[in-house]
Amino acid sequence: MSKITVGHENSEAIEIHYEDHGSGQPVVLIHGYPLNGHSWEKQERVLLQAGYRVITYDRRGFGQSSQPTVGYDYDTFAADLAALLEHLGLTGVVLVGFSMGTGEVTRYLGTYGSARVRKAVLMGAIPPFLLKTDDNPDGVDRSVFEGIKEAVVKDRPAYFKDFLDNFYNVDTYGGTRISDQAWQNSFNVAVAASAHAAHACVDTWLTDFRQDLPKIGVPVLLIHGDADRILPYQATAARLPGLVKDLEFVTVEGGPHNIAWTHPEEVNGPLLDFLGR
Repeated sequence: MSKITVGHENSEAIEIHYEDHGSGQPVVLIHGYPLNGHSWEKQERVLLQAGYRVITYDRRGFGQSSQPTVGYDYDTFAADLAALLEHLGLTGVVLVGFSMGTGEVTRYLGTYGSARVRKAVLMGAIPPFLLKTDDNPDGVDRSVFEGIKEAVVKDRPAYFKDFLDNFYNVDTYGGTRISDQAWQNSFNVAVAASAHAAHACVDTWLTDFRQDLPKIGVPVLLIHGDADRILPYQATAARLPGLVKDLEFVTVEGGPHNIAWTHPEEVNGPLLDFLGR
């Protein structure tokens, strides 16, 4: 089991768990809320077969990483990613983020630049800015996120049940693209994560990435389902063209939020093509 220390909370070290497999150009896969690095299994397999070195890690608070009550903001998440890249001495990296992981990719490139990075992939994107404000009228009302936090506090497992139903669009794809067993596995991973992180991460979804996006100096592939109920297509992905210099956009028709699981063929084909160019 590989871990790096990225900080401390009182007497406890804050450790990030990672896995490092294969050889070749490194691809770092950054998972979404409320899962862990193992959620990339349908991409990791094909990437390894195609000759890439694949690194996955668990965000603080999730999976096998530490569960502190500090550091749930994108500056810290990006610093955790930077520490991992430095620890492994990685260069020429492709950063692939899903959902919350797209925030790490965007903030990392906006803060640390692209010296270590060759390309980036945003899947089920959270940028540019999810919160509705006077200068962001296409965002989502704050009351929605306050309601989510209240639901997490009231009954976290019940909240995750509803969240994962919409994560996979179970009413549409249950029994076909998402089995009961796969859904249950996601639920088990979600409830095993830090209760504090489950609540604290909701506020991070409101991070404004509009200043980071123009700083991205590498080619970017954007893949997003147009039936995404977690990060609605029109409020997120549809707004990114024009905000990123070199952007290729793939829309997965009928795709829910976690297209990496429900639509692996539609995701893996463009992903491998983008990496191979």
